[in-house]
Amino acid sequence: MDNQQYSEADLENLTWLMRWTYENPWNGLYAFLIIVVLAIIVFNLGFAQKLPILKKIVVYIGLIIGCFVLWFLEFAFGAPMIVVLIISGVVLGIYRFRLHLHRKEKQKEL
Repeated sequence: MDNQQYSEADLENLTWLMRWTYENPWNGLYAFLIIVVLAIIVFNLGFAQKLPILKKIVVYIGLIIGCFVLWFLEFAFGAPMIVVLIISGVVLGIYRFRLHLHRKEKQKEL
Protein backbone atom coordinates (compact mmCIF):
# COMPACT_ATOMS: atom_id res chain seq x y z
CA MET A 1 0.00 0.00 0.00
CA ASP A 2 1.28 3.43 -0.82
CA ASN A 3 1.06 6.28 1.65
CA GLN A 4 -0.45 8.70 -0.82
CA GLN A 5 -1.97 11.70 0.89
CA TYR A 6 -5.24 13.06 -0.43
CA SER A 7 -6.19 16.70 -0.29
CA GLU A 8 -9.31 17.86 1.51
CA ALA A 9 -11.00 18.50 -1.86
CA ASP A 10 -10.28 14.93 -2.98
CA LEU A 11 -11.77 13.54 0.21
CA GLU A 12 -14.91 15.64 -0.20
CA ASN A 13 -15.60 13.96 -3.56
CA LEU A 14 -15.59 10.49 -2.00
CA THR A 15 -18.66 8.75 -0.59
CA TRP A 16 -19.06 8.70 3.18
CA LEU A 17 -17.97 5.05 3.35
CA MET A 18 -14.87 5.69 1.25
CA ARG A 19 -13.87 8.56 3.57
CA TRP A 20 -14.57 6.42 6.62
CA THR A 21 -12.51 3.56 5.17
CA TYR A 22 -9.71 5.97 4.26
CA GLU A 23 -9.47 6.96 7.93
CA ASN A 24 -9.37 3.31 9.06
CA PRO A 25 -9.33 0.41 6.55
CA TRP A 26 -11.18 -1.85 9.01
CA ASN A 27 -14.24 0.38 8.78
CA GLY A 28 -15.06 -1.10 5.37
CA LEU A 29 -15.22 -4.56 6.93
CA TYR A 30 -17.35 -3.25 9.78
CA ALA A 31 -19.79 -1.75 7.26
CA PHE A 32 -19.95 -5.10 5.43
CA LEU A 33 -20.66 -6.93 8.69
CA ILE A 34 -23.39 -4.42 9.57
CA ILE A 35 -25.00 -5.01 6.16
CA VAL A 36 -24.82 -8.80 6.65
CA VAL A 37 -26.40 -8.65 10.12
CA LEU A 38 -29.16 -6.29 8.96
CA ALA A 39 -29.86 -8.42 5.87
CA ILE A 40 -30.15 -11.55 8.02
CA ILE A 41 -32.57 -9.75 10.36
CA VAL A 42 -34.69 -8.51 7.44
CA PHE A 43 -34.64 -11.95 5.83
CA ASN A 44 -35.75 -13.66 9.05
CA LEU A 45 -38.48 -11.10 9.74
CA GLY A 46 -39.96 -11.16 6.27
CA PHE A 47 -39.04 -14.16 4.21
CA ALA A 48 -37.59 -17.05 6.21
CA GLN A 49 -39.30 -20.40 6.22
CA LYS A 50 -38.55 -23.57 8.13
CA LEU A 51 -35.83 -25.31 6.14
CA PRO A 52 -33.52 -28.26 6.73
CA ILE A 53 -30.11 -27.20 8.04
CA LEU A 54 -28.20 -27.79 4.79
CA LYS A 55 -30.66 -25.73 2.76
CA LYS A 56 -30.53 -23.02 5.41
CA ILE A 57 -26.72 -22.91 5.12
CA VAL A 58 -26.97 -22.56 1.33
CA VAL A 59 -29.51 -19.73 1.70
CA TYR A 60 -27.31 -17.84 4.17
CA ILE A 61 -24.23 -18.26 1.97
CA GLY A 62 -26.20 -16.80 -0.93
CA LEU A 63 -27.36 -13.99 1.35
CA ILE A 64 -23.79 -13.17 2.34
CA ILE A 65 -22.68 -13.14 -1.30
CA GLY A 66 -25.59 -10.82 -2.11
CA CYS A 67 -24.57 -8.58 0.78
CA PHE A 68 -21.24 -8.02 -0.94
CA VAL A 69 -23.17 -6.47 -3.84
CA LEU A 70 -25.07 -4.24 -1.41
CA TRP A 71 -21.81 -3.25 0.29
CA PHE A 72 -20.26 -2.40 -3.08
CA LEU A 73 -23.23 -0.19 -3.98
CA GLU A 74 -22.87 1.57 -0.63
CA PHE A 75 -19.09 1.89 -0.96
CA ALA A 76 -18.71 2.90 -4.60
CA PHE A 77 -21.86 4.89 -5.26
CA GLY A 78 -22.97 6.03 -1.82
CA ALA A 79 -26.32 4.23 -2.09
CA PRO A 80 -27.94 4.21 1.39
CA MET A 81 -28.09 0.41 1.78
CA ILE A 82 -27.55 0.39 5.54
CA VAL A 83 -30.36 2.90 6.06
CA VAL A 84 -32.68 0.97 3.74
CA LEU A 85 -32.01 -2.25 5.64
CA ILE A 86 -32.66 -0.52 8.98
CA ILE A 87 -35.96 0.91 7.71
CA SER A 88 -36.95 -2.46 6.23
CA GLY A 89 -36.18 -4.17 9.54
CA VAL A 90 -38.29 -1.67 11.48
CA VAL A 91 -41.24 -1.96 9.08
CA LEU A 92 -41.11 -5.76 9.05
CA GLY A 93 -40.70 -5.82 12.83
CA ILE A 94 -43.83 -3.69 13.27
CA TYR A 95 -45.68 -5.92 10.82
CA ARG A 96 -44.67 -9.09 12.68
CA PHE A 97 -45.60 -7.57 16.03
CA ARG A 98 -49.04 -6.54 14.81
CA LEU A 99 -49.53 -9.97 13.21
CA HIS A 100 -48.64 -11.57 16.54
CA LEU A 101 -51.16 -9.36 18.36
CA HIS A 102 -53.82 -10.14 15.76
CA ARG A 103 -53.27 -13.90 16.04
CA LYS A 104 -53.27 -13.72 19.83
CA GLU A 105 -56.56 -11.78 19.80
CA LYS A 106 -58.07 -14.19 17.29
CA GLN A 107 -57.08 -17.18 19.41
CA LYS A 108 -58.65 -15.56 22.49
CA GLU A 109 -61.97 -15.36 20.66
CA LEU A 110 -61.97 -19.08 19.99
